[in-house]
Amino acid sequence: MPSHLEELDARIEALLLVSDAPLALPTIATAVDRPVAVVRQAVERIRDDYEGRGSGRRRGFELREVATGWRLYARVEHDEAVRALAEAESPGRLSQAALETLAVIAYRQPVSRGQVAAIRAVSVDSVIRTLQARGLIEEVGRSEETGAALYGTTDELLVALGLRSIDELPPIAPLLAGAEGVHEHAG
Repeated sequence: MPSHLEELDARIEALLLVSDAPLALPTIATAVDRPVAVVRQAVERIRDDYEGRGSGRRRGFELREVATGWRLYARVEHDEAVRALAEAESPGRLSQAALETLAVIAYRQPVSRGQVAAIRAVSVDSVIRTLQARGLIEEVGRSEETGAALYGTTDELLVALGLRSIDELPPIAPLLAGAEGVHEHAG
């Protein structure tokens, strides 16, 4: 394979590795400044390489096309090892970002990922995945206007906080004098 194709494939792999969400072909094409057709060929080359087609070996991960684009996934046959690692690396405490995101969801639920990100003014994709993996939040529906997933807290969070219901959360408004975007939970 010519070196310019190897370089393109490597750049695309780097994008796939650091992305928290699936990447659409036009997004990748813009990032690497190449036509979509060229990027499609590169993605297929990369996928074939990961599958062990040709002279390479089958990798422990795969490049999969999903509804919104392309994303790297650990192969299903390695789920047990991945789960064991996640449990071993899962710290007992939540990060400040996770606590802030959890608070927004608890007081604003049901709330979309976009609404949480707008309130926190940062990307919350990985934090929401962490909170879901820990069983503290879950998808509770879809927005009628946008179709976006809506999140709410779980009974597991209530147990962890020693509450019977979300209505027992302390009032937050007095703590946020002048803050916009966060309203007290109305039950």
